[in-house]
Amino acid sequence: IGLEQIERARRNGLFLEWMTFDEGYGGKPPFLRALDAMGQKYVGEVPSDFRVWTRRPELLYRQQAGRTGPPRKFPRLKVKNNPPVEVRRIARYSPLFRRDDWQTYHIKDGHKGPMVWKAKRLYVWLRDEDGLPTQPHHLVVAYNVLDTKVVKYFLSNAPQNTSVETLLLVAFSRWKIERMFEDGKGELGLDHFEVRKYQSIRRHLILSCVSYLFLAEFHQAHKKKSRTDRLPGTDCDSQPGGSLDTRRPMHTGPGPSDIPDVDSDATPQCRCRMQPPQANQSAITHAGAEIKGHDRLRLEPLVAL
Repeated sequence: IGLEQIERARRNGLFLEWMTFDEGYGGKPPFLRALDAMGQKYVGEVPSDFRVWTRRPELLYRQQAGRTGPPRKFPRLKVKNNPPVEVRRIARYSPLFRRDDWQTYHIKDGHKGPMVWKAKRLYVWLRDEDGLPTQPHHLVVAYNVLDTKVVKYFLSNAPQNTSVETLLLVAFSRWKIERMFEDGKGELGLDHFEVRKYQSIRRHLILSCVSYLFLAEFHQAHKKKSRTDRLPGTDCDSQPGGSLDTRRPMHTGPGPSDIPDVDSDATPQCRCRMQPPQANQSAITHAGAEIKGHDRLRLEPLVAL
């Protein structure tokens, strides 16, 4: 269904710069391969047992001399290659992954304060439909500073020179779409239907989306005319769909004692209730130093599944 939506959008002249999705989509290798085939950039969450190679396996391109038996398909993997490894094992045991320090990133400001995560990036390889390695992908492992058991694994096919800040910006932008679904269900009756046929529910969903679009455009056109004494939480300048604030990584130089024990039992938690967006702080204080003038990175259009 997700691939059909992308293809329909392209046929109508809408080409998406980025896509992001949860592990329900990220755990499906055929879905990822289809995005690679159509040249669609993505940053998607994958389950902790998703398997990748940390080094590109070697291939055989022709039959070895003196070997008998039926002809084999080439290219093929060499026998002496490391097998694919689960991403949670990579975060815990891989020397390639552990040689770099964790970097701290400010994700956004929530109603309980700033959301700060630490993350690392490693280049990995996936299996294609023939079991051969694909082009290198980004594997980003991130954990919540306040709760180290909340670990997320993100995979991306973006160019290798893409920064970790950009990958995290796209990955954590999914909350805006989830907020839109929450508003649609709570305010526009998105989930209030009593129909039996697919065509009927499709019409209901389209009408709900058009209603949301009308209200969003009305809000954009009249937000400057709104009252200045707004109630808390109704800031007109921080609506769903606005650009996220990206900040430079706050390099703290963590030593070995600062690296958390990324346990194999730690599972991603992506089904939490989305909170209303908050206005971004103009400056934050970290390790006694004030950081100002953060750059804003606009990524449009962006879609989440």
